[in-house]
Amino acid sequence: MTARWPIARPTESAAIRAAGRSARPLPPVEALFAHLVITNAARDRHGSNLIGHAIARRCEGDLL
Repeated sequence: MTARWPIARPTESAAIRAAGRSARPLPPVEALFAHLVITNAARDRHGSNLIGHAIARRCEGDLL
């Protein structure tokens, strides 16, 4: 068995671009806010940012 080195693996940015090509339904706003509380409790700033943007996309300006 011969080893092929290095093995090509997709990068995180390539995976994000691939996921962004198709629309996926977002969870209900209540679930997103629950996850926002969890990320804030864990002091996960990146996760809070992602969830906050998901809430904004889900609401499409209906928050105000």
